[in-house]
Amino acid sequence: MLKKWGLLLSAPLLIAALSACGNSDDENAENGEDPEFTIGATQIVEHPSLDAAYQGFQDALTDAGINAEFSFQSAQGDPNNTSTIATNFVSDGVDMIFANSTPSAISALQATQEIPIVFTSVTDPVEAGLVSALDEPGDSITGVRDLHPEAIDDTVGFINEYFPDSTIGLVYNAGESNSVVQINAIKESVEGTSLTTTERTVATSADVQSAALALAEDADVIYLVTDNTVIAALESIVGISNDRGIPLIASDPESLDSGAFAAFGVDFHTLGYQAGEIAADILTGEKSPSDIPVESPAEINLVINREAAEAQGIEWNEAWDDAAETYESK
Repeated sequence: MLKKWGLLLSAPLLIAALSACGNSDDENAENGEDPEFTIGATQIVEHPSLDAAYQGFQDALTDAGINAEFSFQSAQGDPNNTSTIATNFVSDGVDMIFANSTPSAISALQATQEIPIVFTSVTDPVEAGLVSALDEPGDSITGVRDLHPEAIDDTVGFINEYFPDSTIGLVYNAGESNSVVQINAIKESVEGTSLTTTERTVATSADVQSAALALAEDADVIYLVTDNTVIAALESIVGISNDRGIPLIASDPESLDSGAFAAFGVDFHTLGYQAGEIAADILTGEKSPSDIPVESPAEINLVINREAAEAQGIEWNEAWDDAAETYESK
C-alpha cells in the first residue's frame, strides 16, 4: 500500500486547505533557510495510479531541495468537488497547484490564471482545453500527459498477436474526456487487425461491477484505459476476469498490483516525478509555465503479472520471457 498523505475530505463538505504561508520567504532568508512553498495538491480520487503520481511529484521536489508544505485534497470521485478544492487553494494563497487528473486540472485553471498549475495524469490536455497545443502551454499552466504516443498501438498489437480474433471489452465513464480520447484511439488502432471491440459505459464506480459482468458476456479480453471511475473499482473487474477466465490488460503497471494480467503503459510514479521536476524549475524561478512545453512519458514497458495470468487461465508464452518485465507483488 502506498502511504496516504494529507487530509482525506468527505464529499459534500470540504475542509479548507492548510494555511498557506508558514514562514515568509524573507523570514527564511534571515534564518539562512531556503524559502518554503505551500503546494495545493488535488486529485479526483485516490487509487494506486494517481497516488503513485503524487508520491513521484513529492519525491522530485525533495530531490531538488525544495522546501515545500503540501495540502492534499481528494475530490472523492465527484467532479463537482474539484471546483471547491481549487477555490479553497486560491483563497488560501498557495504558491502552486499540483493537479493530478483532468477534472482537477480543469477546475484549477478555472479558479486561477495567476497561481502556477502543474498537472499530470491528463491524457489529452489540448482536448481538455488546458493548453492550446503541447508546445504552447498557458501563461500559468503546464505539465506531463499520461499517454505515451505508442502505448495504445503497442497494446492492441500485443492483443492481436497473442489473442487473435478476440473481441476487446472496454468499460469507461463517458464523462471523462481522458477516457473518450483513449477509447476512440483504441477503435482506430483496431482497424485492420483481427480484433473487434464492445463497450459498456458507467457513471460512477458503483456501476462498474454490473457493467463488467455484462461486458464479460461478449468480451474475450478486457482492456482498461486510465479511467479514474473504473480504476477506483478495479478489484471487482479483476474478480470477474478471474472467475470467467478473461485476460485483463491495463494501461498502467500500478493496476497489476490489484490483479491485472499485463500493462503496456507508463509508470505513474515516473509521471509524477517528471511533473515535480517541472514544478521545481517554476518554484525556483528558473522558468515560467509558458517556457515549458507539455511533456510526454519518457518510455513505456510491457509488464506481465504471472500470478494473474494463472488466475485468468492464460497459457504462458515463452516469448514473454524476453519481451516483458515480470511483475513482482508489492
